[in-house]
Amino acid sequence: MKKETKEKIEQLQNLEQNINNLIAQKQQFQSSSLEVENALSQIDDTKQIFRIIGNIMVASNKQLVNKELQEKKELLDLRLKTMDKQEEKLRSQAEEIQKEVLKEMK
Repeated sequence: MKKETKEKIEQLQNLEQNINNLIAQKQQFQSSSLEVENALSQIDDTKQIFRIIGNIMVASNKQLVNKELQEKKELLDLRLKTMDKQEEKLRSQAEEIQKEVLKEMK
């Protein structure tokens, strides 16, 4: 096997590892996004809001907490879109390298 082919296979393995790492991060962000969505839906049904700070629970302003959660949700959604684009780009690169490797191996 040619040295170039071995390097491409190594590069492909690195890309696949990066894709797997990105997917794991994306799952964490999706989980956080779901938690924020659940919190937002609970706020609508509640008269009084409490926030946990350290080991204590403190009453908070409903509008302020709602605004902070909305901002957090927007940030998470933006980050998820960015991760989707990164994943798509990495997959495209991996596909190209895979085609090159298969072509060289024939």
